[in-house]
Amino acid sequence: MAVLATGALLWGLSAAPASADNVRDGQWALKNYGADTRVWPVSQGEGVTVAVVDSGVLADHQDLTGQIIPGTDIAGQGDGRTDPVGHGTQMAGIIAGHGHGDGNASGVMGLAPKAKILPVRISTSPEGKPLDGSEEVPKGIRYAVDHGARVINVSIGGGISGPQAREAISYAVSKDVVIVASTGNDGVPLVEFPAAIPGVVAVGAIDKTGAVWDKSNRGPETTVVAPGVDVYVATAKSTSSYGTAQGTSASTAYVSAIAALVRSKYPNLSAGQVINRITTSAVAPPDKSVVPNDKYGFGIASPEKALQANPAVDNGPKENPLLSRVDRKASENPATPAPSKSGAGAPPSQAASGGAGDGSSAADEGGSKGSGMLIAVGGGVVGLVVVVLVVVFLVRRSKRGGDGDGPGGGAGGAPGYGYAPQAQPGGYGAPQPPQGFPPAPGQQYPPQQPPGAPGSNNPYQR
Repeated sequence: MAVLATGALLWGLSAAPASADNVRDGQWALKNYGADTRVWPVSQGEGVTVAVVDSGVLADHQDLTGQIIPGTDIAGQGDGRTDPVGHGTQMAGIIAGHGHGDGNASGVMGLAPKAKILPVRISTSPEGKPLDGSEEVPKGIRYAVDHGARVINVSIGGGISGPQAREAISYAVSKDVVIVASTGNDGVPLVEFPAAIPGVVAVGAIDKTGAVWDKSNRGPETTVVAPGVDVYVATAKSTSSYGTAQGTSASTAYVSAIAALVRSKYPNLSAGQVINRITTSAVAPPDKSVVPNDKYGFGIASPEKALQANPAVDNGPKENPLLSRVDRKASENPATPAPSKSGAGAPPSQAASGGAGDGSSAADEGGSKGSGMLIAVGGGVVGLVVVVLVVVFLVRRSKRGGDGDGPGGGAGGAPGYGYAPQAQPGGYGAPQPPQGFPPAPGQQYPPQQPPGAPGSNNPYQR
């Protein structure tokens, strides 16, 4: 079962204090995205509720005040607006932080700063382990759907693959909700659950140059990638604490924010059309590889491009295109139901395990050095060796890292190396669908266009 667990410091980070001013200067993802000039003038996520199924959210953090509406603690201990672990607070800040101070120029700014966060807290012990993760994640997804969430962020993974999880996701799809989850942080060719379940936007992590993080899990279920390395975050150590995070949890939060931006700007679009906007507008990988592929999915998620006019998608199919993805877990076990659009009557979820989908290290404002807490996930690890006709298949479970209190680090935005985007006209698709991505009904994969001249030295822009 995946767990939230304590651990040692994650990797080596700079000892420089993470002050509020340094945090804003170091939010390289916002700079690469051109948030202040090319995104926020179009949409800031107003009117959209994003559920964060996680460890809770510290609603009193100075960069989140007023953003966190009452939610729930699945164990019945509150409304989700506290966070003993810190991971959920990090995700909430990436999505909808508003900063603080004069002109809100200090602290963490989220990519969708006017969205609201619905905290759905899974219960944890003082050591950070879910007390009953096998049931809580599906219950949390259903709660979020029933309480107005139009986007659900699930930055957790590892074993959440049972029938209850599929029923909960099917229920969310039937209610026109976008579900976004992390691929995992083991650096292996295996996308974790629930990200691997059809209908879920599975997100991998990249750095500021557009390169895939070496610990980002990959596989045919990968939908897009987004910033996930050296990401400044608000932490739950105090109402004014900050740190840095790295992992697919952070990248998942960025894509949830993009979905909120699109749903705010185009409220009449279905969840499937929102997903189509995100995939068809994704920026091509810097390695010029054909997309979709196992590492990048359809490319780097772009809030600017996802918000631009796209009549081919908006007038196209409304259904969730990711439902056409092969459900490998259900294929292995035919008795396990796969998600469908008819999940409204599915019974409440009763069993699925959960853990944090991120490897991160956080620092208190002022640079105090702590013991370092990790949010580790029991992620699936698969090694596949083919020698002539002999196949040796080895499966093991491993843990991933998460929220911590180590020294702050990170640096400001960098221009990147620059590369041409991959043109993807029309709806969801690509010339050669990888295993697990047949086209949805009524949709075709358009021909791939050759890369053109780079339009920017920023790998996050077309």
